[in-house]
Amino acid sequence: MGYKSSSGKNGFVYILSNKTKSTLYIGVTAVLDKRIFDHVYGEGAKFTAKYNVNILLYYEKYPNINEAIEREKQLKNWHREWKLNLIKSENPTLENLWDS
Repeated sequence: MGYKSSSGKNGFVYILSNKTKSTLYIGVTAVLDKRIFDHVYGEGAKFTAKYNVNILLYYEKYPNINEAIEREKQLKNWHREWKLNLIKSENPTLENLWDS
């Protein structure tokens, strides 16, 4: 994927994990590439930097940021197993989507 600047009013919900897949982090942003770039280089949230959570496993695109925020709230209330099933429905091998 790599860092690219993009504009528009889209919103993205994304799920990151660490190398061992023991931690999941759900975030929301208007510019996915920049936000993931920040996480990868330790400039994202303090939590993701502390636990090395910088592997992009899943994301959804929405036509506006408010819809993405609502989806983020929903996903944060899900059980871990539900989140993993969602991720595996689109990314069964749990590859780092940032690399592709």
